[in-house]
Amino acid sequence: LALADAGAQQQQPGAELVIGQVAPLSGVLASTGEQMVLGGRLYFDWINEQGGVHGARIRVKVVDDGYKVDETVRLTRELLAKPETVALFGFAGTANIAKLLADGVLERGGAALVAPYTGGEPLRTPFNPWIFHVRAGYGDETEHMVQQVTTLGLKRIGVMYQDDAFGKAGLAGVHAALDKRGLKLAAAASYERNTDKVDEAVRAIKASDAQAVIMIAVNKPAAAFIKRYREAGGGAQLFNISVVDPAELVKSAGLSNARGLGISQVVPYPYRPDLPAVREYQQLLKKYAPGQEPNYTSYEEFLGAKVLVEALRRAGPAPSRARVVKALESMGNHDLGGVFVNFSPANRIGSRYVEVTVIGSSGKLLK
Repeated sequence: LALADAGAQQQQPGAELVIGQVAPLSGVLASTGEQMVLGGRLYFDWINEQGGVHGARIRVKVVDDGYKVDETVRLTRELLAKPETVALFGFAGTANIAKLLADGVLERGGAALVAPYTGGEPLRTPFNPWIFHVRAGYGDETEHMVQQVTTLGLKRIGVMYQDDAFGKAGLAGVHAALDKRGLKLAAAASYERNTDKVDEAVRAIKASDAQAVIMIAVNKPAAAFIKRYREAGGGAQLFNISVVDPAELVKSAGLSNARGLGISQVVPYPYRPDLPAVREYQQLLKKYAPGQEPNYTSYEEFLGAKVLVEALRRAGPAPSRARVVKALESMGNHDLGGVFVNFSPANRIGSRYVEVTVIGSSGKLLK
């Protein structure tokens, strides 16, 4: 009740707009967490330089959960206990956020969580009113990858997945896509969360003689699997779901092993300034983070920050948490700069955009 009361209170006009962000800044997802925070910061800093939103500056309170579920819950409760926190932004981890839902943390806090870095279906179905997704779901991604693989005539498909809600959500997506086509999984092998212990998975997938392998994995275990599988003579076409950094995979697995890896993406290509949103992102990256290269993760959270800032504008001066939720619901077919999101009182999935990119011979990501 105390948290609900806090959520009902309004900011004072001209006060700071405080956003809470729990991110994995240590542990196996640290490099991803850094890019998540960077992407949001680019846009928030620019908005503050323009005078803020209705005269109020945005302050993002960033805390590190190390990708640990219990820490996510503890830190989120702390953020929501502060009345000045008007919204949450850019968390990571299907299992982490699922625990927030299961424990009623978001419901009691009454704050929107915008642009979480996960496509887990349990966070989307059944409907919950608190999470506003800017990205497509893992079911959308796996369907797209299976479609591409089977179009090439490959029918023996294996899955290497993280043994938690994240990995199982992706595995379920592959099963659904294969069932749709009357196919069975050639092999499924898991690894333990927060580790890169993938040797058993390498052996199982190699023994299955799979023609293609879809990995539902984060950076370090994905790189370890790619390296060891290739070094063991594995020749399948490899794919990974969108939550990896290709530069880190090349660095850790080696270019000769990572070359040809397909990676599904849930936002448009950020390396060429073809869209207004990409041009804006690249300009602000140069301004506020000189030396940083464009990156899918930071670009995705940059778009998420644009969504949240627009909601703060629509919520009016001194917004409450409830007003921010209502403002987000009003963003039907909203243009972020050639990239569209569509929310409503009955819909929290802003986009279903998916395409597959490939790590090329130079190590760069190609469309």
